[in-house]
Amino acid sequence: MASRADVLVVGLGAMGSAVLDQLAARGARAVGFDRHTPPHAEGSSHGETRITRRAVAEGDAYVPLVTRSHQIWREIERETGAELFTACGTLVMGPEATGGEGKSDFVHRTLRVAERAGISHEALAGDEIAARFPFMDDTHGTIGCFEPGGGYVRPERCIAEQLARARRNGALVEANTDVLGLEDDGSGVVLRTARGDWRAPVAVVAAGAWTASLLGAPFDRLLSVRRQVLHWFPLAAEAPISSRDPVYIRMLGDREGDHFYGFPPLPGERRVKVATEQTERDTDPGAGWKRVDPAESDEMYARHLTGRLRGVRPGADDALACLYTVTPDGGFIVDRHPSMSRVTVVSACSGHGFKHSAGLGAALAAGLAGDSDSIADLAPFSLRRFG
Repeated sequence: MASRADVLVVGLGAMGSAVLDQLAARGARAVGFDRHTPPHAEGSSHGETRITRRAVAEGDAYVPLVTRSHQIWREIERETGAELFTACGTLVMGPEATGGEGKSDFVHRTLRVAERAGISHEALAGDEIAARFPFMDDTHGTIGCFEPGGGYVRPERCIAEQLARARRNGALVEANTDVLGLEDDGSGVVLRTARGDWRAPVAVVAAGAWTASLLGAPFDRLLSVRRQVLHWFPLAAEAPISSRDPVYIRMLGDREGDHFYGFPPLPGERRVKVATEQTERDTDPGAGWKRVDPAESDEMYARHLTGRLRGVRPGADDALACLYTVTPDGGFIVDRHPSMSRVTVVSACSGHGFKHSAGLGAALAAGLAGDSDSIADLAPFSLRRFG
């Protein structure tokens, strides 16, 4: 006999933990499954910090999600005393002159979204960036968007607090549990695990890099898994950056990897976390993707940081890898499975999902509860756009 629940949630990273939290808050008997013990460093939702900003160049459809996420993280902070969201500001900068709609136009798109959504921001010329943020070098010919309400969130803390709150509200967390398969038999969803079967009217799959292997078509042709590396570099004693400075995204051009992003030092630390993105080489999530060669950090420093980030010293203190699950257009997938209508698929977030995760969890929970007053329109994330 299968155990029963109202909703089954597969994967408890950024998206799954948020969905489970919001479902439990609505009184649903929700059960979450993860192959490890979340939060963990085996997928996409780790690395101490994630940038958050409401002015998202990726498009207006994301603004309600990140706005709601900020509200939820503040709500959890008030309830628990945990520090989840640091609003140190976000600086997005890049070439003043661009070639159109490529990566170099990222700042201009950010400014347009901020203006349309009424998000507090400042447009800055290169000399203003240099004066305000002296840790940025070589700012001639650049333009920036500074969003004072942006900053960073702590992904491991957010996941842990959402799961703890979900448990307090009656949810069950099945950690270290491999999901072997699931099917929609017409009257509900049956989920098979090595520890036994479960049945519920509906399920949410937020399995990240393992979504395609679990669900098959069409996700096996739509989703690519990309390995990304995060680096921590020490600061010189005279480095003009402190924990009060903003997070930053700096676009350099339109080629693959022609940008980097980073964070101010965390309070009490004298090092900074920086990274870029690689968008061309796929990774097997079951293979040995976690080891980082020191040469990767050396290349990061030489290609991106030298002459652009003042006071950062070579020789990384630490580095680790994580996984992005990427769609063909770099957007999200949030939709019903095309052949299992009781299964909602989420978390193919193309590397920019964490800042939206809590809000997306609230929107999905509202939708599953039949609440028409959802916080966001999820239609732009439909599978239909891929034909």
